[in-house]
Amino acid sequence: MSARAIEVMPSQEKKMSDPEPGLRRQVMSYSPNIMLVRHTMKKGWVGTRHSHPQEQMVYIVRGHLAFQHPGGAFEAVAGDSFLVPGNVEHQASALEDSEVLDVFTPYREDYADPR
Repeated sequence: MSARAIEVMPSQEKKMSDPEPGLRRQVMSYSPNIMLVRHTMKKGWVGTRHSHPQEQMVYIVRGHLAFQHPGGAFEAVAGDSFLVPGNVEHQASALEDSEVLDVFTPYREDYADPR
């Protein structure tokens, strides 16, 4: 049996990107099966309505967000978490400055650094 290496991704070494006004993204650790991404949103940010094939788990680190999806709408605050199934159209907006951790499975090739 061969051992697999464990790679630590220190926060200061991973740059944040600005995919849209009011939203910052930091791609953290990932493999082809799973990806951890940190997002920060400025109060008033309204995200683009979208869907993706990956399942997405969301954990609200701080702040207050509103979410819309085909089944309705809800708000989430620090400490809340929820699952977005793959291929479900959704949209988020920031009711105050916010930070979330997103876990995608499998990983999002469109977010990944070229390796």
